[in-house]
Amino acid sequence: MDQFELHNRNLAPEQVSHSHDFHQLILATCGVTELAMEGQSERVTARRGCLIPSSRHHEYQGDGSNRTLVLDIPVKHLAVLEKGSEIERLFDKPRFFTVPPALNQLTHALTHQLEQCPALQNEIAVLLLRALYMYLQDEPKHIVDQIGARCISERLDLERLDAWLDQHLADDIRVEQLAALCALSPGHFHACFRELTGVTPLAYVQRRRLEHARTLVRHSALSLGHIAMLVGFRDQGSFSRAYRRYFEIAPSSDR
Repeated sequence: MDQFELHNRNLAPEQVSHSHDFHQLILATCGVTELAMEGQSERVTARRGCLIPSSRHHEYQGDGSNRTLVLDIPVKHLAVLEKGSEIERLFDKPRFFTVPPALNQLTHALTHQLEQCPALQNEIAVLLLRALYMYLQDEPKHIVDQIGARCISERLDLERLDAWLDQHLADDIRVEQLAALCALSPGHFHACFRELTGVTPLAYVQRRRLEHARTLVRHSALSLGHIAMLVGFRDQGSFSRAYRRYFEIAPSSDR
């Protein structure tokens, strides 16, 4: 029997208010979820995660287009883990935290792994918990880095860029356009963007195209050729090849 339950969810734009008798870790790979608990209210995004202690009342509302990794953590099962007591202390109080690029990349990788091998959810959950613990226990050592990242993020508003990208996925998107939205030179924008997200701007755009494409593949009756056009691929062949490389499954099979 699995000790932990790990789910890749799309949180609907409906307000939910509840509590539960287990801890919960919330990480997003795309989209936005508004989450509030005990006077704290923030957005859970690819750059911002959340720890919800057992029995703490909380409310949330997704944007309908998010992909959110939700890990349910029964308190009694933490005792069997290496450094379980230290991990337990992470849940002493409700907590929002900055998700560094390395953790975001790991979240993406583990999300794909979970989709391909659901039977491995417990092993994937343990790996995710250990990675989170390693990051958060070292968090005070990275205060200077975080201040630098905050200065960068003030110029690179990813939520604003995401909103612009979502409206222009069918277009030819250039780095110069994105840099202009942030009032930066293309070279400076490229360097700052990579430092903040861990990927290049064009790799980020490609990932955004494919994430939106997967939603259409799975939840619409549109032809693959039409979907390819809507998210900016020149033809169905190049779309299918990129889709298979990213998700490790052909769009026709994923449908």
